[in-house]
Amino acid sequence: MTQLPASLARYIRMHEADNVAIVVNDGGLPAGTVFACGLRLRDKVPQGHKVALVDLPQGGIVRRYNVPIGYALKDIPAGSWVHERLLEMPSARGLDDLPMATVRPEPMPPLEGYTFEGYRNADGSVGSRNILAITTTVQCVAGVVEFAVKRIKDELLPRFPNVDDVVGLEHSYGCGVAIDAPDAIIPIRTLRNITLNPNFGGEVMVVSLGCEKLQPERLLPPGTIQIMDERNVADVGVTAEEPLDVVCLQSEHHVGFMSMIDSIMGAAELHLERLDARRRETVPASELVVGVQCGGSDAFSGVTANPAVGFCTDLLVRAGATVMFSETTEVRDGIDQLTARASSPEVAQAMIREMAWYDAYLEKARLTAAPTPRRATRRAGCPTSSKKPWAPSSSPAPRPSAACCRRAKRSGKKA
Repeated sequence: MTQLPASLARYIRMHEADNVAIVVNDGGLPAGTVFACGLRLRDKVPQGHKVALVDLPQGGIVRRYNVPIGYALKDIPAGSWVHERLLEMPSARGLDDLPMATVRPEPMPPLEGYTFEGYRNADGSVGSRNILAITTTVQCVAGVVEFAVKRIKDELLPRFPNVDDVVGLEHSYGCGVAIDAPDAIIPIRTLRNITLNPNFGGEVMVVSLGCEKLQPERLLPPGTIQIMDERNVADVGVTAEEPLDVVCLQSEHHVGFMSMIDSIMGAAELHLERLDARRRETVPASELVVGVQCGGSDAFSGVTANPAVGFCTDLLVRAGATVMFSETTEVRDGIDQLTARASSPEVAQAMIREMAWYDAYLEKARLTAAPTPRRATRRAGCPTSSKKPWAPSSSPAPRPSAACCRRAKRSGKKA
C-alpha cells in the first residue's frame, strides 16, 4: 500500500475525552502512516477499526463516545490497532444504583404547523400508507399465504389504485408451543399489535390452519379491532361487531390447494375494495408514530447514520410526534445511558423493570446479558453490541426518553 501524505491520513475521534479513534481511509492505512497530529501507526489498521491515540496501560479503560467500551488486556502503545483480542469487554451494568433522569438537555422550542397526508383510522391512529395485511396464526400456512399474496398483487391489486401494497404477516409461532405459559402472551401480543398497525387501516384478515394452538380468537379476541360502523346504532346495537374474517385452510369446503387460494383471494378482494375507498387527509405531524431500528452496524454507524437519525427524531419530537426504539440487547448494554436520559425517575424505573424481566428471561436459559460477538460487525470494526448503544448520545440535541412501553405493547403516550 502506498504511503499517504499526513494531510490525507484521516481518523475520527467522537469525543475529546476518547483515547481511541477510527481510521476512515478506504482500505485502511499501513503501518508507518503519520497523521497530521504526529501520531504514527505501529500496525496496519483496517478502515473503520480503532487506533490508540495515547499509550493504554494494561487494565486501562478504552474510551469511545466518552464511554468505556472495554479494558486493555495488555499495554497498548499509541498508534496500535486496538482490536477485540486486545480488549476485555465490559460486563453488563447492574440494575442497582443507576443514574435516574440526571441528564437534562436544554429545552428546545416546539416546531408548530407541520402536517402530513395520512389515513385516519377508527381507533384514532393515523397511517402513512394504505396496505392490506394478511395475518397468519401459525407458520404452517406461510407457503400458502406467500403464493396467494403473489397472485393478489398480480391479479387484484392493479384494480385498486389507492391501495399501496399487500403483505403477508408470517412468523414462526402458533404450533408446538406452550400456549398457556405465563410469558406466551408476549409473542401473541406482538403478533396482535403488528396486525393492528395503523398502515393496515383496520382491515383485519386472518389465514389459519385450523389445528394450531394459537387460534384466531385467541390472537384477536372480541373488542380488539376498533370498527367505525356508520349504520344506525339503534339498528345494529351499541356493541355490534363484525365477526373476525378468517380463512381456515382445514375447512371441509376446501378441496385441494387452489381451493384455499381462491378463498384467500375472495376475502382479500372485499378488503381491497374498502381500503381503496379510503383517502388521505391533512393531519398534524403530532399524529406520527415512527419506529427506528438498528441494522447492519459497523464502526461508522455512530458517526453517520445514528446521529442523522437522532437529529431527525429530535425534530419529529419537537413537532409533537412519537418516536420509538427497542433493540433489547442494545438497551440492556446501554441501560445506564438511557436511564440517565429519561424524562423522569418513573420512566427510568420502567426501563429498569423491563431489563430486569429480560435478565430473568436470560437466566432461565442459563445465558447472560454480557455483550455478544457478532461476526459481520467484528469485521467492520464493531465487535459487540456494547459499542452500539452509545451512538444516540452523539445526536446534536438528544431529547429525553418520555415513556417506556411494556413488552409488545402499543405506545399510548405522545413524546
